[in-house]
Amino acid sequence: MKRNKLYLKLFLFILLFIPLNVLGYSEYIIPGGENIGIEVSSNGVLVVGFYKVNNEYIAKENGFEIGDRIIKINNEKVNNIDNMVEIVDKSNNDTIEYTIIRNSEEKNIKQNKIKEENTIKTGLYVKDKVIGIGTLTFIDPGTRKFGALGHEILEKTTKEKFEIKDGEIFKSDVTGIERSENGSAGEKSAIYDKEKVYGRIKENEESGIFGDYIDNLPEKDKLKVGTRDDIKEGPAIIRTVVNNNEIKEYSINIIKINKNSDTKNILFEVTDKTLINSAGGIVQGMSGSPIIQNNLIVGAVTHVIVNDTKKGYGIFVTTMLEESEN
Repeated sequence: MKRNKLYLKLFLFILLFIPLNVLGYSEYIIPGGENIGIEVSSNGVLVVGFYKVNNEYIAKENGFEIGDRIIKINNEKVNNIDNMVEIVDKSNNDTIEYTIIRNSEEKNIKQNKIKEENTIKTGLYVKDKVIGIGTLTFIDPGTRKFGALGHEILEKTTKEKFEIKDGEIFKSDVTGIERSENGSAGEKSAIYDKEKVYGRIKENEESGIFGDYIDNLPEKDKLKVGTRDDIKEGPAIIRTVVNNNEIKEYSINIIKINKNSDTKNILFEVTDKTLINSAGGIVQGMSGSPIIQNNLIVGAVTHVIVNDTKKGYGIFVTTMLEESEN
């Protein structure tokens, strides 16, 4: 009986000293704000349109749809457009079999091999990369994981999530701003330097893009991560680049906090007159700009409200950090 009591005491002692909630990310992280170039490669080749062959939309008639992702041709894996063309050209068969992904399901589509003016024609407009700009949100110095954008990358034609194989973030300099006006969101203009790679993208998720930061860590003060309960309605700031490629802080007011939404957690309004005068509020390219309140990094800008461009939405930074752990 005494021995059982001793075991029970030891068991309780061990339980008391085992952390009940172990975070996979650091308590203090490096805030972003830098404008970055983003390029991602598709997992397969994406169908984005059709053209006529012998006056017919043969690919459409054979069952292809915009948004189909070609992953194999004649049972050979397709990595990119050049690879796709090579496989089709070398085929000795009169019929080509395409394996596609549509609505998460695999399908096979057969199509005759057609040549016009000594060129093989598929009737398909396809894409294998997406390139653009955004804003870096954070770097976790403990894991060297980064997060950016605060939302997923969508393919422009299909308006659907771009299923990526891999990608990079790299140096990008802002060259100008097209101001937002109510009813029309403005945007940043930028140039790329793809030779200066900051990180490798591994994931394109609803809460942002994530991967490994491979460059030297920026020499910045780290900020403590603010939890969902730390965020309050009231004054805060965002960090972003508008001109001169300099990260600056701009004042905002957090109007509402929604803990039930997956991504639109923080409704805010820009109060900074400099940002309103120069950009009209929030513009495209600011996605991922860190939101800071009481010296805590609490979120990231994700959306502009087109009918009132001084207002926007943000996502909880903890949501992004949790996603970056995967």
